[in-house]
Amino acid sequence: MIRTRPATVLRSSRGLFAASSTISHRNYSTLPLSIPVTLPNGTTYDQPTGLFINNEFVYPKQRKTFEVISPATEEEIAHVYEAREEDVDSAVQAAKKAFEGGWSDADPIVKTRALTKIADLIEEHAETLAHIESLDNGKSLQNARGDVALSANVFRSSAGWADKIGGKVIETGNTHFSYTRREPLGVCGQIIPWNFPLLMFTWKVAPALVTNNTVVLKTSETTPLSALYICKLIQENNLLPPGVINVINGFGKITGNAITEHPTIKKVAFTGSTATGKAIMAKCAATLKKVTLELGGKSPNIIFDDANLETALQSAVAGIYYNSGEVCCAGSRLYVQEGIYDEFVAKFADYAQNKVKVGNPFEEDTLQGAQNSLNQLDKILHYIKLGQDEGATLLAGGERLPQKGFFIKPTIFGDVKEDMKIVKEEIFGPVITVSKFKTVDEVVRLANDSEYGLAAGIQSEDVNKCVDVARRLKAGTIWVNTYNDFHHMVPFGGFGASGMGREMGEDVLNNYLQTKAVRTAITQK
Repeated sequence: MIRTRPATVLRSSRGLFAASSTISHRNYSTLPLSIPVTLPNGTTYDQPTGLFINNEFVYPKQRKTFEVISPATEEEIAHVYEAREEDVDSAVQAAKKAFEGGWSDADPIVKTRALTKIADLIEEHAETLAHIESLDNGKSLQNARGDVALSANVFRSSAGWADKIGGKVIETGNTHFSYTRREPLGVCGQIIPWNFPLLMFTWKVAPALVTNNTVVLKTSETTPLSALYICKLIQENNLLPPGVINVINGFGKITGNAITEHPTIKKVAFTGSTATGKAIMAKCAATLKKVTLELGGKSPNIIFDDANLETALQSAVAGIYYNSGEVCCAGSRLYVQEGIYDEFVAKFADYAQNKVKVGNPFEEDTLQGAQNSLNQLDKILHYIKLGQDEGATLLAGGERLPQKGFFIKPTIFGDVKEDMKIVKEEIFGPVITVSKFKTVDEVVRLANDSEYGLAAGIQSEDVNKCVDVARRLKAGTIWVNTYNDFHHMVPFGGFGASGMGREMGEDVLNNYLQTKAVRTAITQK
């Protein structure tokens, strides 16, 4: 069931989820470690609320909880238990024991079976997981179903790597036998964001486990539910030894810091804002942890005169309104060549105003659900006002919907200048700027004029042009005649302020491995 928040709970309009002081807290000694929750489709399931440590749901030492609300209704879903520094240490010790107790040398077939079974369970519980994700995050159900499908594929694909992670023999002459081994790092700390809770859990956990590492993962304080549910499935099916995966709920300033500063943790993987990523990297330097960061973006989507207009329109819509615009690689800077500019912008504005359905995430035809929090909604509205103050023309949207929940109309700005904040800064919402360009060289220069380099889009039917422009764009992922189009074998990650390291595919394995060289002298007879 969705529980209505007590009337005594007070919230500020900004910074709702920025720190623990702005969340509704309670101290419980008897709050159960699992509660029944009824989803909008009528299904009731058991939602874990505790910390998952050593294959058990447990109470934190201080027994503090925090509120989790539904962005679509602003009503309480549950309270979950909050980890503090001492709980992080408990999770790390469990992970260390599991690593040293056999997981570091686990047989490949054991890992293959475990990860494949997790993929099977995700598919078996797909509708429940999709509804949990929509309820907790606010995203549309159709988007959540896509997240669940990709999550299953990532686990299944990762399972296939288990017996293919090897070193190589190096030819150094007949006096020595030289080879390398690729070995796990140890206990890995992982901190995931709120925009793709299940998917980010998957992108972090699957490659860490298949490379024989153990995990301590912190969920986002606003979206902890799906990760805890996956842990419940792992526990019930006895899929992993105790301590291999540990999932804790908490806040960045306390729980996140404890992970980044813990001396036993050998690697930290973080997805989130660039500012937080920089702070994490600085903290990890003190203990020389390996760090991978998937950070912010301000990605360009380029539409050339020779593009198929319908394909380009769908790519533009998917690029910015998918997942309510709360996507690090969102195509939030749209560049349209002058020959089709007027026609395309008119079609795009009409589509945003009349065909992008915003509202109840659980209605099948909803594309854009709620923003994740009041704090995020306020940030988006602040940027919309800033864009108007800077002199940009509002072509569509720009307003909060007059209903309960954190909903905002799909927004398009025209007549922008490249130095405007709405062009330069990541808004993380359904807000896009549209600019006109003449030549290929001009648009490449404009597209690359950013500190970020996470993704970019090219819409054109000229293959030669697409290949040339893709080569010249400074971004980790280039989508051609599509956008926000992910595949479990295609690596994802950024250049510059968008981070370092890659998710998915073979490249992600490097995040969790280190190379050992062995050189043996051969006695000559």
